[in-house]
Amino acid sequence: MSSSQGLYLPWMEPGHPFPPPDRAWNVESDAPGLLAAGGDLEVSTLCKAYAQGIFPWFSDGQPILWWSPDPRMVLTVADFKLHRSLRKKLLRFRDDVQCEIRIDSAFAQVIAACAGTQRKGAPGTWIVPDMVQAYTDLHAAGHAHSVEAWIGGELVGGLYCVSLGRAVFGESMFTRVPDASKIALAALVAFCRHHGIARIDCQQNTRHLASLGAAEMPRSVFVEAVQQALKEPAPQWHFDPLYWKPVLSA
Repeated sequence: MSSSQGLYLPWMEPGHPFPPPDRAWNVESDAPGLLAAGGDLEVSTLCKAYAQGIFPWFSDGQPILWWSPDPRMVLTVADFKLHRSLRKKLLRFRDDVQCEIRIDSAFAQVIAACAGTQRKGAPGTWIVPDMVQAYTDLHAAGHAHSVEAWIGGELVGGLYCVSLGRAVFGESMFTRVPDASKIALAALVAFCRHHGIARIDCQQNTRHLASLGAAEMPRSVFVEAVQQALKEPAPQWHFDPLYWKPVLSA
C-alpha cells in the first residue's frame, strides 16, 4: 500500500506484529506519523500497540490506520499549567457538595459523548463505532478508564484514557458546561501526581494542549519512558478529593 508520494505503507493481517515505530512516515509526508494499516482492534492488539507508542486513528470508510508521530505531544504532570481562572473554578468545584470527580462510573456515557463531539475544522468523528467497541472492551479488561466531572448528579464533562502499568495515554475529552473537560483533565493530573505517574500522552500537538503545559518529546524518548512505566504496577483507579491538594498548591 502506498501514497501519492510513493511512500510505502505496510498492510497488517490480524495478529501480525507492528512495524518498528521509527518506520512511520516523517514530517515531510502528507500523513506524518502514519505507520501501518489493517490488523484488528482486539484488546491484545491495542495493548501491544500502546506499549510501543502506537495508536489507532481513522475515519468512517477507511481501514484501521496506526500512528506513531515524531515528535510526540506529552503532558509532564509536574508541568501542568493551572491558569488563574481554572484554579478558581477548581476551588469552587472542590468545595461544592454538589460537585464530584468520579472514575469509571460512566465509561459508556463518556466515550459516547466524546464520539459526539465535533472537532473544529473536522467533518466528523474519528471515534467510529468500531473504536467505541474496541475501547469499551479495553475498559472491560481494565486498561481504559474514564475520568468524569459531575454536578448535581449530572455528568457535565470528562475524558477517557488508556493505562498500562504506570503509563497513561489520553484519548479524548468532552464538555457540556464551560471548562468541565479541563476540570476532568486536572483531576487526571492530580491522580497521576498522587500515584507517581510522570506523564500523560497527548499524541499530537494542539494549541489547547500546549496552553495546559504539554510539550513535544522525541518519539524515541517517549517510547523508552513508556517501556519503563510498563514495569511499574498499575494504580487503583479511584479518585479521592485529597488528590487535589498538590495541584491546587503548585
